[in-house]
Formats: sequence, C-alpha cells, structure tokens
Amino acid sequence: MASVLLDLDGTISDSRPGIAGCFRFMLAQMGHDPMVAGDVTWAVGPPIAVSIRKLLEIYGDDRVDEALLIYRAHYSDVAIYDCTVFAGISGLLTELRDAGHILCVATSKRRDFADRVVDYLGLRPLLPKVYGALPGGGLDNKADLLAEILRVEGYDPAATIMIGDRYHDIHAAKANNLLSAGVLWGYGGAEELRQAGADHLVDWPEEIPALLPLG
Repeated sequence: MASVLLDLDGTISDSRPGIAGCFRFMLAQMGHDPMVAGDVTWAVGPPIAVSIRKLLEIYGDDRVDEALLIYRAHYSDVAIYDCTVFAGISGLLTELRDAGHILCVATSKRRDFADRVVDYLGLRPLLPKVYGALPGGGLDNKADLLAEILRVEGYDPAATIMIGDRYHDIHAAKANNLLSAGVLWGYGGAEELRQAGADHLVDWPEEIPALLPLG
C-alpha cells in the first residue's frame, strides 16, 4: 500500500477566497492600496511568510513580521472557514482509504490552522494525520516538513507520493526522493508544475489512484 501525502490549499481545499481576502485586509491595515497588488492567486499556497514578503515588496515595504501578525489574526478570526472541498476530493480520499492506503496532509499552512480546516470540512475521518508548519517558523520549508513526516511516521520513500498544486510541493518531493503529482485544479498551473519537475500532471482526482507507487 502507498503512503499519500496531500497538500491542503489548492489540492484538497479551495481556500483562495479566504486567503486572498486576508491578503487584501493585511495590505490595507499596513496602509497600502490592495488594488495595486492585483490578482494575488500566485500568493496562495507557498509558505505564508514568503508570499507576504513578495507582496510587501510591491510597495517597497519590509515589515514582514508585522504583516504576518495582522494576517494570522484576521485569518484565524474570519477567513479560515472561507473554503470548500474541491469536487471529487472526498470520493478520492474515501477510495484511497478503503483500499488501505495511508493518507496524510502535508501543508505549508500552520498545523493548528490546518487541523481546524480539516475538521471544518468534515474530512477528519479520511485525514486523521495532519502535518504543517509550526508556530514560530518551524518546518516552514516544505522539504523539511516532508522529511519530518517520513522520519516520524516511518513511511518508505519508495512507496510514498506527494500530491500538490505548487512548485514547492514538487521541489519538496524531489528533495526527499518521492514520487510527485501536480494537480491542475489548484493555483500553480501546468507550466509551473512542469518546470518544477512533477512526475505526473493530473486534471481530475479520479486519475490519482493509478499513479500510486507500489514501493
């Protein structure tokens, strides 16, 4: 059986409305016109400090720590539940679980936030294991996060696949010698995932079971 690591935002959950709104709120609170940043979809998915730093660079602002505090407070209080499960994901997770595969969330989102999202979406019976970044910046690097999951859970890299929608997911998989699948319903797009070196690109959740490694 395979161990299946799944990104959260852009792979399991369509969280763009809440996260994009949070970015705009944060920029306004920092004294900036959010409209100047335009479409912030590109900022959804990477480690949040990375996205905020790039957003603030548009305004010549380097107050990343202050912006992080504003973002996280608003996200926790308001935006965290502005998300839905992508079509076909619940069925996919059920199929994989029933086939005996091990499912584990591997997200750049802070772990406590990720736990709340998984519970809110009603996916806890399908996704009992959730790993994410730690408060204070621990495991912000996705390659480090996957290495920690492999170490703690004892998954065999040869029988493990990382499924995600951004280049961070693919790079992290390659850094840990894992098979990778880039999903095209998320926020990265085919070109980003190809350039990152994804082993597979998938259009629909139903395609994933055939890609799982046998170990």
